[in-house]
Amino acid sequence: MEHRLNENVQEIEISGIRKFFNLVGTTEGMISLTIGQPDFTTPEHVKKAGMEAIEKNATVYTPNAGLPELKKAATDFYEKKYHVSYKADSEVIVTVGASQAIDIALRTILVPGDEVIVPGPVYPGYEPIIHLCGAKAIMVDTTPANFRMTADVIQRAVTSKTKAIILPYPSNPTGVSLTDQELIQIAALAKKHEIFILADEIYSEIVYEHPHVSIASFLKEQTIVINGLSKSHAMTGWRIGFLYAPESITRHMLKVHQYNVSCATSISQKAAIAALTSGIDDALPMREEYRKRRDAAYEKLQSLGLKTVKPDGAFYFFVKIPEFFTGSSFDFCLTLAHEYKVAVVPGSAFSPAGEGWFRLSYACSIEEIIEGLSRIERYLNDLKK
Repeated sequence: MEHRLNENVQEIEISGIRKFFNLVGTTEGMISLTIGQPDFTTPEHVKKAGMEAIEKNATVYTPNAGLPELKKAATDFYEKKYHVSYKADSEVIVTVGASQAIDIALRTILVPGDEVIVPGPVYPGYEPIIHLCGAKAIMVDTTPANFRMTADVIQRAVTSKTKAIILPYPSNPTGVSLTDQELIQIAALAKKHEIFILADEIYSEIVYEHPHVSIASFLKEQTIVINGLSKSHAMTGWRIGFLYAPESITRHMLKVHQYNVSCATSISQKAAIAALTSGIDDALPMREEYRKRRDAAYEKLQSLGLKTVKPDGAFYFFVKIPEFFTGSSFDFCLTLAHEYKVAVVPGSAFSPAGEGWFRLSYACSIEEIIEGLSRIERYLNDLKK
């Protein structure tokens, strides 16, 4: 009966990140620098709030958009951190992680034939959903601009069919963020053409040189902001995300959310309240540790002569594979994993623009990072022989 299935579903693929992780992740002695899984544990006060929720039988449905006290905490957090105000009762939705937020946002705004401008290389969670909506992802290559998704880059891809721009920053897989001026120019372009901006800001608390600025500061009426607690509070398994948008948009996204999952888990929502209130700065010590790891990894990558852009945020390096290697990025990474026991993600997993690169995650101990890079050095030296 497979031939009777939805063709759009049959045409999409499992994430290249997961495919490669599953391929090499169980090998004994493997150092995995692959998935974006913080190696910190969820803060103790957050876990305690979750356990108390179970003990107090807070195990029933919540309102579709989320617990009122969590929505208030989410809008207060966003205003304090990023200086954008949203109404707690009507302009935020609690989702099952940022992934579900992406899904319902795109399904709310897209119809068949629409086009969505997406930066490449990019996290592979957008294009399949765009495809499932019958729309088309227009991938723009940001590599010539050091992975910066600027207004000039976007303008060349705009057509009469353009419905939205995906703006993920800090970026997965490059760690690159955008300046205030770049955001202002993108906002002006989107306003001129009446284009939605889907701003995926899941890494907003993991920034290094400059505080995160949301493009919603400049074009709130056309911006849908995605955020969550997975990266900032090491809560990947709790599955709590947030959608922020004007009421005219959220009231329609809520319908899709309602029929999709009803509501996020009540226990996780209770824990999230603690994360956003008493734990408002929980990300800061984690961020400082990531900074140390970034700096150590960057110094080693530089010493190896490997081309990369020093990340502004998140916990990834996107690294150029040396030209003396003539195979694909998948071949490079597969040999590295099988023969040198270190796993990174082929750049091709992040769109065709990522071919010839690989992503290295430093969301693991500094000892693993240094050992992994030492093994990469041995691999490169052997390739030169």
